[in-house]
Amino acid sequence: MERPLVSTIIPVFNRPALLFEAVDSVLAQNYRPIEIIIVDDGSTDETPEVAERLAKQHDEIVRVIHTANGGAGLARELGRLAARGDYIQHLDSDDLLSPEKFAMQVAALEAAPDCGAAYGWTRFRHHDGVVEPLPWKRSGERIETMFPAMLTMRWWDTPTPLYRASLIAAAGAWTDLRIEEDWEYDCRIAAGGVRLAYCGDWVCEVREHAPVMLTQSLMRDRARSHMLVLQHARRAGLDPTSPEMRQYARELFHIARQCGAAGLADESRQLVELASGIAPTADLRMYQLAARLLGWRRLGRTAEWIDRR
Repeated sequence: MERPLVSTIIPVFNRPALLFEAVDSVLAQNYRPIEIIIVDDGSTDETPEVAERLAKQHDEIVRVIHTANGGAGLARELGRLAARGDYIQHLDSDDLLSPEKFAMQVAALEAAPDCGAAYGWTRFRHHDGVVEPLPWKRSGERIETMFPAMLTMRWWDTPTPLYRASLIAAAGAWTDLRIEEDWEYDCRIAAGGVRLAYCGDWVCEVREHAPVMLTQSLMRDRARSHMLVLQHARRAGLDPTSPEMRQYARELFHIARQCGAAGLADESRQLVELASGIAPTADLRMYQLAARLLGWRRLGRTAEWIDRR
């Protein structure tokens, strides 16, 4: 019987050398059949040529899509629409897959038809090349469902899971968010109550990213992603009094103060209202009263100054 096809979607922007390494890590899988969809997100260097060269060298496996720059989420969406596989692998262009990943995770999912995704250990490499000896975040723990843990932190990384294509189809289109788009998508999937298959071995390596400078536009997207994640948590029926929801309320309050400092008054107000709807604490009530007197922007800047002290 023919084995299931695994589709890997790689969005890339101006990373020609790293793209070679990412694609090589997929080609090195000891599992077949596979396909690789490279989505060139409007690169302005030699990345498009590198992608085309890879497609020419591996024409039965690699395909390339070129698009105007719209961010990783919209690039992944083009890959999602083009993918033909029974399983979907997301891979950032600066990360790597372990050679046994597909074999382990396909076997785990084939053996557990009630599970929608399989995950395993994530290796983390710092800028200086130092590798963390233990699985990164919570990827070394056996966790049966994505929620509620996924609400308080993205406890795996983009290349960690392998998803059933049917689950990705049910989740639908990626948003145009340019930050936290992967966490929002994971939480959207988590809201369906998907069960997880655990593989107790290394499945991928992620590399440390340079810190992202939060422009006003990115801050607006961050606020939006947090609002969407809360919608997914509510759709999943998470208990508002649970520790995870209470912790998330504090995160919303934190982002609200950042939005105010960035001049995003509407987003700041909305996030505080959402946090108050989960856990109406005294400091939230005081913050809302102060905002009526000072305004959301001025209060946000004041709170940011206090937080930095």
